Amino acid sequence: MKRHLPNAVTCLNLLCGCLALTNIFAGRLEIGAWFVAAAAAADFADGLLARALRVSSAIGKDLDSLADMVSFGVVPGAIFFELLTRSVGAGGLPEWAPYFGFAVSIFSALRLAKFNNDTRQTTSFIGLPTPASTLVVASLPLILAYDQFGVAPIILNPWLLLGLTALLSGLLVAELPLFALKFKNLRWADNRRRFLFMLLAAGLLLVLKAAAVPLVVLLYVLLSVPKTAVR
Repeated sequence: MKRHLPNAVTCLNLLCGCLALTNIFAGRLEIGAWFVAAAAAADFADGLLARALRVSSAIGKDLDSLADMVSFGVVPGAIFFELLTRSVGAGGLPEWAPYFGFAVSIFSALRLAKFNNDTRQTTSFIGLPTPASTLVVASLPLILAYDQFGVAPIILNPWLLLGLTALLSGLLVAELPLFALKFKNLRWADNRRRFLFMLLAAGLLLVLKAAAVPLVVLLYVLLSVPKTAVR
């Protein structure tokens, strides 16, 4: 029975991704973004649970990728599509421009397929993980909803959205070494980079809330490159 518990949590990730999609296409981007956050929590928990119970299976690995493709592949493309649809008129772009938002979905699929077949990514990542990319995208509706810094006109600039789509798509498949938040133990010497990241990320989130998410992902990339900077 315990072998199936991580898979059940993975299915919760998938369910949250489906609920995010229904809300996004209904125009409720803020609610969709919260479901993305729930999907990310479930995605982190299933791996944690699998390691704690010392269970793994080929089916679990495939199920995780399929769930991630919905929650962290299709969903960010849908958010970009909806945001670009709302803003495309202001940038003088053609009506079909919002469909470029789904480029991030295509590159997410490539990222997941690469991860499943790349033996270099057993203890770290090569390229930006799909949950990290999606959390950046999902933070945009939340920043708009609470807009405490008056950045709505900037976020709804279609050229910025298209540029962010291209940037995230490139990072997903880039040959960029990034550390994983997997703790084999809690010793500082073995996890200095992870602890430093978590402390700085917590501080940013406490002060900036949703607006901190893009900065947290940027911090993650900067702490990873070069890998020898901080262990």
